[in-house]
Amino acid sequence: MSGKILVFIDQSKGQAIPASWELIGAAKVLEESFSGGIAAVVAGENSKEVAKAAFKYGAGEVYYCDDPALTEYRPEPYTDLVVKAARELEPELILFPTTTRGRELAAMAALDLKSGIMPDVIKLEIQDGRLIATRPVYAGKLLAKTYCDSSPQIISARSRAFTAPEMDDSKDGEPIRVAIEYSEDNIRTKVTGYSQAEVGVSLMDANVIVSGGRGVSNNPSLSPPGEMDDKQAEIWRAQQGFAMLEELAKVLGGALGASRAAVDAGYIPYEHQVGQTGKVVSPDLYIACGISGAIQHQAGMRTSKMIVAINKDPDAPIFKLARFGVVGDVYEIVPALTESFRKKLA
Repeated sequence: MSGKILVFIDQSKGQAIPASWELIGAAKVLEESFSGGIAAVVAGENSKEVAKAAFKYGAGEVYYCDDPALTEYRPEPYTDLVVKAARELEPELILFPTTTRGRELAAMAALDLKSGIMPDVIKLEIQDGRLIATRPVYAGKLLAKTYCDSSPQIISARSRAFTAPEMDDSKDGEPIRVAIEYSEDNIRTKVTGYSQAEVGVSLMDANVIVSGGRGVSNNPSLSPPGEMDDKQAEIWRAQQGFAMLEELAKVLGGALGASRAAVDAGYIPYEHQVGQTGKVVSPDLYIACGISGAIQHQAGMRTSKMIVAINKDPDAPIFKLARFGVVGDVYEIVPALTESFRKKLA
């Protein structure tokens, strides 16, 4: 196949999202089949330093734009930059990370370039001279092999589905600055402010995730302080349970997750939700505590490398997905695990 592979490097405040380097790893696997090599494009404030790092991860050409219109992420000028780079470089394949920004830009770029898009891809391979992408469908119950006849082919790749190459400090280069023709009047999206939603290790980047479900609230031995009605007491117990899970996650250097049922019940904020309507994750280790394992939840975590389930119900669906299952009370098992890992990792 002729043409380049163009990789969009998603970055914020001079720090690249790890999934972006994973895309260069995916591109390097395919590089022999594309004659034009690997190019990367970076946008936003302090993007030049990220652009320089892209050479060290294996990009042959790197383009960046630090125009003031790109200081805050807004889809219109960012899409304009990606589309401009695509029209000038004429890549046969464009790769985006499946981040919030990456999904949005991939879809908008596909519209402007009049091409197709294959989202949430977990595997790429060449078969009979054609690029074949594998992606989960039907809430992750099946894997579909798809291809795109239009050019450029546009793909968003799931975080942690591909391996990032090792940084090579001997590789260097000078990124090329490109300009966009976008006035503030043409940008409909305006950023009015930010609020902190997620602290600690990001779910999308975590190697280890400890998640809790409705079962985390089932500890009648905990007596809530003060006067509370039944619902308030339930939420209080669940919050103590999630604090217990968070302690295990911290010991393992991981992140805290939750099922939709736990979020809907008010136990924990939405930003922790894993599932079809939450975050889709692929950690090395996923520990599901008090989670029954509904299809909606499985859609967000079934590609985890190893799944461990802890549940009182031996017939819980999560056990069919888990590599290891423990039938028992999370309030007995999780503290024991935390203490054991703390000693082992000390």
